[in-house]
Amino acid sequence: MKRVVTGHDSEGRSIFTETAELTSTVEIPNVVTWYEAWASFADDALPIDTASTEVRSSYSERHPVFPANGASCFRVLDFIPSDEPPDPAVVAAAAQQLPGLAGHIEAEDPGMHTTDSIDYGVILSGRITLELDDGRSETLEAGDVFVQNGTRHAWRVTEPCRMVVVLVGIPRSQPS
Repeated sequence: MKRVVTGHDSEGRSIFTETAELTSTVEIPNVVTWYEAWASFADDALPIDTASTEVRSSYSERHPVFPANGASCFRVLDFIPSDEPPDPAVVAAAAQQLPGLAGHIEAEDPGMHTTDSIDYGVILSGRITLELDDGRSETLEAGDVFVQNGTRHAWRVTEPCRMVVVLVGIPRSQPS
């Protein structure tokens, strides 16, 4: 995959600021490979300062795995089916590379998690099942889109699947 980033020159004209290979940021063997394409931060304003040296495609305190209120992230995920549950040591090691992940994953129900974000996604290839907390599920395949409104869910992988998703951090309120 190639990432192309645009910005502005000193006269305000649009320019290409980067064209580079999009490389894996985190790999959890036999589970998923993450490609973090870009992130915006809550204090960003347009035009984004593309001359800045701040990295927007790897995880940090400023860019956790799930975006803060007003921030967003754009990623590609390659899910890998497996009959074996993930090795807890491997998952723990990956969690060290993904700030904030461990606090969202439920130990008693592996894979289930809830985030403070609206997630917009497209299945590019393969098939994956979205399971909700009531046990109901929906299988998605290439070309299908989803909108995840901060609900408790898990992804159940039945065949290799590539998904692209944009997460937008929003505050959570209690349902009325």
